Amino acid sequence: YSQKNFEEELAGWEKEGKPIVMTEYGADTKAGIHKLPSVQWSEEYQNEYLELQHQVFDNCDSIVGEQMWNFADFQTVEGILRVDGNKKGAFTRDRQPKMAAHLLKARWE
Repeated sequence: YSQKNFEEELAGWEKEGKPIVMTEYGADTKAGIHKLPSVQWSEEYQNEYLELQHQVFDNCDSIVGEQMWNFADFQTVEGILRVDGNKKGAFTRDRQPKMAAHLLKARWE
């Protein structure tokens, strides 16, 4: 998902002239996986994905709020699109912070 595509999508929503609250955005990551350059499922990838989305939000005047999906990882039925549950949280199931938790803390301070 490119920044350009996301900007174009938001521009379409912005034409409605209504405030936008972005919810349920983010990327899956398996806690403890670190790799540079980032790869899918790494904590670095989740941070880069969130940073890209935040840049787009910050450039869209209609965005009045945001809440990523999800506060913490949770168990779901396993499938080929999920590694051991839903891992989009800023915290693990045991409430240990991932890199994303620190990114969000800095953003919201």
